[in-house]
Amino acid sequence: MNVQTAFRISNAVRTPAKQQQTYARQASAMITIRNVSYRIGTHPILDNVSLDIPEGGITALIGPNGAGKSTLFSFMARLRPLESGSIAYRGKNLAGTPTAELAKTLSILTQENSIMSRITVRDLLMFGRYPYHQGRPTAECRRIVNGAIEEFHLQDLSDRYLTELSGGQRQRTMIAMVFCQSTDYVLLDEPLNNLDMYHARSLMQILQKLTHEHKRTTVAVLHDINQAAAYADHVVAMKNGKAALTGTPEEVFTVHNIKELFDMDVDVLDYEGKKLIVHHI
Repeated sequence: MNVQTAFRISNAVRTPAKQQQTYARQASAMITIRNVSYRIGTHPILDNVSLDIPEGGITALIGPNGAGKSTLFSFMARLRPLESGSIAYRGKNLAGTPTAELAKTLSILTQENSIMSRITVRDLLMFGRYPYHQGRPTAECRRIVNGAIEEFHLQDLSDRYLTELSGGQRQRTMIAMVFCQSTDYVLLDEPLNNLDMYHARSLMQILQKLTHEHKRTTVAVLHDINQAAAYADHVVAMKNGKAALTGTPEEVFTVHNIKELFDMDVDVLDYEGKKLIVHHI
């Protein structure tokens, strides 16, 4: 069965009213991706991807290795120029947005975030405020940085150098810096890298809390589909360079869909109001 056909969800399917009230999600899509393709030689990495990402909440970008998740992320973050198609945020074309303006609209965390210079956690978070203070931090900047240190549980690390941190501590610090940028849109490529299960859950809880409290739109590439099922409001599933399926976790995470996406036999359980995917080892 063609995966695009197998996964297609009718536009008539609606998010439950209770969930709409919980997340105050607007009906209109605020990130629009149209006809985006990318090839390496003759091999298609992205194949005419068109999708809408709703305003507000967390959207999880999932799929098997090589599905095109990180490549699509790189185009959404303007880390590479589009070869075809378009991407717009609230109707404003990404390609034509001035960099200074984009830095106040969109913040990103990539997979590769090596920082060689000796810089403290607090100073790195203040760097996230640079689009606003231009080298002259304000009281507002300090307030936001102090808030992020508390929200991300960095109090004991705030005066330590990044080179002294574990991989998980450094990852948490980098994400805190991204949130200090105070943008409406946050893009995170595999934010759970280097995190054990406790810290992965803790970070997703923080992301969910801050995303909803500050009415941001967070798009995260996630490999752990149980984290996506537990904390995402919206899911985009990719396979073979296509946006194969979009919907709520309840719509996306079914036995049939997981089999089609990952070629894995799983059980999907309802646990404390969330989907729990159990695969057969």
